[in-house]
Amino acid sequence: MREVDVAIIGAGPSGLFAAYYAGFRGLSVAVVDALPEPGGQIAAMYPEKMIYDIAGFPAIKGRDLVANLVAQAATATPEYLLGVRAEHLEHQDGKPVLTLVGGERLHCGAVIITGGLGSFTPRPLPAAVGFVGTGLVYFVPQPTDLAGRDVLIVGGGDSAFDWAAALAPLARSVTLVHRRERFRAHAATVARVRELPVRIVVNAEVTKLHGDTVVTGVDVAVRGGVAETMPADAVIAALGFTADLGPLVDWGLRLDRRHIVVDSAMATNLPRVYAAGDITEYPGKVRLIATGFGEAATAVNNAAVAIDPAAHLFPGHSSDGT
Repeated sequence: MREVDVAIIGAGPSGLFAAYYAGFRGLSVAVVDALPEPGGQIAAMYPEKMIYDIAGFPAIKGRDLVANLVAQAATATPEYLLGVRAEHLEHQDGKPVLTLVGGERLHCGAVIITGGLGSFTPRPLPAAVGFVGTGLVYFVPQPTDLAGRDVLIVGGGDSAFDWAAALAPLARSVTLVHRRERFRAHAATVARVRELPVRIVVNAEVTKLHGDTVVTGVDVAVRGGVAETMPADAVIAALGFTADLGPLVDWGLRLDRRHIVVDSAMATNLPRVYAAGDITEYPGKVRLIATGFGEAATAVNNAAVAIDPAAHLFPGHSSDGT
């Protein structure tokens, strides 16, 4: 069993800022996340999307925000345990003990859960069932990988239109297929994509993917029309995702549907277990990245006092020593 002052479950924005702030408080940090890289949903789902509600940045690309947070957290020299899920939580001698997939155990001074919506999996494309070739993706970490290709995007939400906007200048062609006339995406994004060389096909569904080892085309059936085979060597299924708290539901945490109930100290109902970010619930909760940063600092400061009752809740400003 290894000892760590603070174990952070979730390497999204709130978790990365919590890692930095724990280091600022002089605490050792381990960051656990089931995804293979830090950044949470931003890194996995919309790294190229511009984010407009981060204080101090009129606009910042998701990928750049994550890179900055990782650089900031590096000052705490956190240990990253990525591609690993936290399976079990118990208490020994009043302190939390985390058991990870594979059996590794962390004896913690405190645990901070910053898991966003929990683990998430993309909704599958029904037409792709049984397709064994490559070229079908649900996320696009590097848009340049699709440069010069015929890309077909399935979906009508923000992710679908974000990928269309990002790929229009890079791909040979971009086609967006949606089963309805109305879109879930933000109206301004839809308007912007309509001005780009992107073909939008509505009231339509992808019914089949062609190709043995790679995608070579897709069949698209338009309601009330004739089915069409479209060229495509890359298909992006942007159909949303399903979220799951996974093992957390069995830890004895007080939950409000898929969220963890916390108090003003970001404390859960379990000793020395805190939460921050989108996963939390309390009266007046607003789910913004900016809110999660403040909650992360609150959680760390209260955890520091739980670990060492002689510590001050407010350690001073980070600029005080400069």
